[in-house]
Amino acid sequence: MTALEKATGDVVFKFEPFVFHVLCRELQDAQLLHSVAVDSGFRNSGITVGRGGKITMAVRSTHCLEVPLSHKGRLMVSEEYIDFLVHIANQKMEENI
Repeated sequence: MTALEKATGDVVFKFEPFVFHVLCRELQDAQLLHSVAVDSGFRNSGITVGRGGKITMAVRSTHCLEVPLSHKGRLMVSEEYIDFLVHIANQKMEENI
């Protein structure tokens, strides 16, 4: 709270979800891993194929959180709400694990 009260610009509370990149030898390997990831709840997963043929499968969760807390140095939320956000972010971290 002390740091927020001293902020002069915009402050955002942000939680980034789990991301796991896997380099695959064959496209069918990436497709199999993608199916397993999506079936396991990692709905933002995807496959990319680079110009050189490099096949990367990214396992991504959907547990993101991004909330503005202050704007131009003015705190826009209460300390109680920040405590709530920290609790939610900690729950998301447990889900990531």
